[in-house]
Amino acid sequence: MDPHAENFFKHDDYFIDEKVQFLKFTNTYKVYDSSGSQIGVIQESMSTALKFLSLILGKASMPFTLTIVDTEDHVLATIKRGWTLFMSRISIYDGEGGEIARIKQKFKMFKPTFHILDLNDAALATISGDWKAWNFTITGEGDAQIGTITKKWSGLLKEAFTTADKYIVSINAGVTGAARIATVAAAITIDMVLKESKSGRLWKPRLGSGAFGLWPPAKAAGKNR
Repeated sequence: MDPHAENFFKHDDYFIDEKVQFLKFTNTYKVYDSSGSQIGVIQESMSTALKFLSLILGKASMPFTLTIVDTEDHVLATIKRGWTLFMSRISIYDGEGGEIARIKQKFKMFKPTFHILDLNDAALATISGDWKAWNFTITGEGDAQIGTITKKWSGLLKEAFTTADKYIVSINAGVTGAARIATVAAAITIDMVLKESKSGRLWKPRLGSGAFGLWPPAKAAGKNR
């Protein structure tokens, strides 16, 4: 593990704070340590063509790239997904661009499950829980708990992190090496991945009009007045 990645992934707690942007096409999250110091940023990148397509198709089936960088803009890890129709396979790369793990998603109502696998499809960790209640458990070998993702905590940052798009990821110190990079990277980007997987389209063709309009369409004239 290179020094920049080692410095970032050594923490046991990561506080994630979404950066609010008006009419945004992509998401940005700031990452803090348990003392409240910013240690990194999660950035989503998207080409102009994909931004246009996202208005028509929605983002649920579209590719995405999430990059984790430190405060000096060193790339620490990248998460990528290609085009998808149903459940997608997501790849995790280290700071040098080498693939180190994959994520397989399963959804059941508001209870998604993320299986984090190595390149031989052996299990590294599993993230499961309730998206609506925003409580997730991270388990490792033998289903032993190795971490949590939650919006409920106490301590120094309790008052600073209280809104909907802020959460904390805790990971056991015993998780090391590529497994730690993959598990932390998957856990701290979970909100972004879930949003991209569930995002609907903003625009939809109106039947018979030959044009694109806001969805849902306006109510027909003379009805529901």
